[in-house]
This record gives sequence, structure tokens and C-alpha cells, in this order.
Amino acid sequence: MIALKSPREIEIMRRSGKITSSVLTSLLKAAKPGMSLRELDRMAEKGIRERGAIPTFKGYQGFPASICASVNEVVVHGIPGDRILRDGDILSIDIGATYEKYVSDSAATVAIGNVSAEAKRLLRVTQECLMVGIASMQQGNRLSDIGHAVQQHAEKHGYGVVRALVGHGVGTKMHEEPQVPNWGAPGRGIVLKPGIVLAIEPMITEGTFEVETLADGWTVVTADGKLAAHFEHTIALTDDGPRILTLREGDFMELDVARYRPKAELAA
Repeated sequence: MIALKSPREIEIMRRSGKITSSVLTSLLKAAKPGMSLRELDRMAEKGIRERGAIPTFKGYQGFPASICASVNEVVVHGIPGDRILRDGDILSIDIGATYEKYVSDSAATVAIGNVSAEAKRLLRVTQECLMVGIASMQQGNRLSDIGHAVQQHAEKHGYGVVRALVGHGVGTKMHEEPQVPNWGAPGRGIVLKPGIVLAIEPMITEGTFEVETLADGWTVVTADGKLAAHFEHTIALTDDGPRILTLREGDFMELDVARYRPKAELAA
């Protein structure tokens, strides 16, 4: 069952989203060569709790950390341990905060030091995939229009779209109905209505879209060992269009926002 959110609930989720986006911004700035993933996780937990929220990921179905930290060929769900970031890596950070019982969820992939032109292009296109997905989250559209837009944009640039993992609804639980695939034909699924809140999260690969899960039961990697990138926002559909609840300062500095038509709004 899909639970539409009231304006009051969306306002609480906006506050939750501000916490998530603020902490994620600090982590993206701090991620440099020589830093361990464990250090970033500690920063995340401290930052979330200092802002009056709870790290949603920690303990979720047994996950041991406050962030997922996924390097290079790791698509998602990387467990932050003692691995040291190196010049040329790309790092995906996925983070969630629970504030007054409501969850916000966001992710971004960042270049560590000097990365290849190919890696930079993957990051740019993956972020664009998120934006075209958000732009398709319009009243009266169908749920599958989001994934169709993501897939079209990624494959136009020669990239793979992970099919084994999807976006999701968000509310008092991190994973609510509906599931939000990043691929598929348009015009299918539920009609999008104001009050729906979704986490849209394209996971885009340099090569095959096929993935494997490592022995820890969490870490998902590309089957061919090529790079993957991941961007995610929590978005509420309002009468005025999609409202990004986890938008970060400077999020779209290199993107033409108007091209993608989202109602991109910084949380005040």
C-alpha cells in the first residue's frame, strides 16, 4: 500500500532531508586521498546525531554502519572499514537520517583526487540520470516514466543501468511502496499524485548492468569489475511539481537545471 504524505509530514521530511544533505555535503568535502572509510562513517554518525536525528542505516537489517561507502566497482552497500581512499578512486556515499520518525535518504558519488576523464563522465551522466528521473516525477505521469527516462539517458551515453536494485518510497520507514526501477517502458504503474514521496536512485555502470553480491551479504559489485556511480535524492511530489527534500548546496553547479525541469528547492 502506498501512503501519500500530508503537507505536515512533508515538512517534517524536509527537515530530515536538510540533516541528511548537510551531513552528506560535509562527507563529500572530507573525502580525500589518505582518509579511511571508517573515519567518514564516524563523521556521519556524529553529524547526524548532533543535528538531533538518528542514523537510519545503522542496525538496519543488521547493517553495521551509518553510511554505505562504495569505492570504484562497488555499486552500493559497501561497509565502511579500514580501506584507505587513493588518488583516482571514485566513492559513492549513501546516507539516511531519521528525524521525528521520518526518514530521508540520499547518495552521491565523488571523485577522490585526480580521476580519469572516463570516471568524470560517468559521474556527470549518472547525476544527469537522477535529474531526468526527477523531471519525470510529474502529477499525472506513470511511475515507470521515471525509470524509462533514466534508462534512455544512461544508454544514450553507452552506460549500463543496474536492474537488480531499485529506488523506493520513503516515509516513516526507509523502504516503503512503491519500488522505483531505473529502467522499463513508459506509461506503466501507478499514476503519480501529490503526496507521494520517492527515493530515486540511478545506479549506472561503465559496462554490464549485471551485479554480484560479495560474501559479506551486503557489498554489491559490478560483474565485470568496471566502475559504477550512484546518485539519489528524496523527492516529494506536490501540487507545484517535484520538491527535492535532500538538495545540497551547489548540487547543480555543473548542470543546466532548467533542462531537466525539476522543482529544485534548497531546504531553508
